[in-house]
Amino acid sequence: MCVLPEMSDPNLLVGLRSPDDAGVYQLTDDLAIIQTIDFFTPIVDDPYTFGQIAAANALSDVYAMGGKPLTAMNVVCFPIKSMDISVLQDILKGGVDKMLETGVLLVGGHSVEDNELKYGLSVTGTVHPKRLVTKSGAKAGDKLILTKPLGTGIISTAVKAEMVDEETVVRLTKCMATLNNKASELMQEVGIHAGTDITGFGFLGHTTELAQNSQVGINISSTSISFLPRTEEFAQQGLCPGGLRRNREFYSTAITIASEVPLHIKDILFDPQTSGGLLICLAPGKAELLLDSLRQAGVEDATVVGDVVSEPKGTVTVK
Repeated sequence: MCVLPEMSDPNLLVGLRSPDDAGVYQLTDDLAIIQTIDFFTPIVDDPYTFGQIAAANALSDVYAMGGKPLTAMNVVCFPIKSMDISVLQDILKGGVDKMLETGVLLVGGHSVEDNELKYGLSVTGTVHPKRLVTKSGAKAGDKLILTKPLGTGIISTAVKAEMVDEETVVRLTKCMATLNNKASELMQEVGIHAGTDITGFGFLGHTTELAQNSQVGINISSTSISFLPRTEEFAQQGLCPGGLRRNREFYSTAITIASEVPLHIKDILFDPQTSGGLLICLAPGKAELLLDSLRQAGVEDATVVGDVVSEPKGTVTVK
């Protein structure tokens, strides 16, 4: 295992010593920059849609921390000898259109020749240091709101197996290509204690990190969580990506799941998500207010999925 040298700076608000959704460096008393990078292989067949999803996924880390993304740089790995350049053009167009949707400026990027296609963004955003959202502020009594349904990993696996109808594919791609900007803005207006976005470590992986960073316990109601259409059906058929099993193996020691929770629901809760929703911790008196605001803004799948307790610290209980 490689151990990186420890780096410290009084202006480094979030770095390797306190891993979060992105790095944060304070420039002035009222300004900090957020920096993140994310890229991956195609998860849908259409290049343009893949570009949109990859961009939305990369931008999400800035939104999760309460920030506003300002600039981005393309990260591209492309098999130029075996794939037509028009594919890359469509991917980049999808990414640019998603950036334009939220006012992010593309300022450059880097590409390399690779046998496997990959695309994503390096993103820089800003936030007021006192309004920074991290995984470390959850308080006992808080409610947890999840803003998107789960199931992207399982349904994507079914897509690869050619088992998915067009309506389900459209719903899947719309979910993954939807930005978390509205949810981020509204959570900041209401005022929250902690938050993160749900991506590769799955719902329970990211929830566990929230519990451990905040040194609290988290109780989850499995029946309150929204799933994408047909997610349960495909999970019952065993169409689970490899990342799901890795998430379960890595995080399971900190998680207790009641015996009455069906096996396929357990699988969905560990399912690695692409461009998933925000998981927001806030005072109970503000939860309904935020839910109403989210739904009025078109974030229709937002729902309360659990609450925060003082003990046992660093653990998640699912019922």
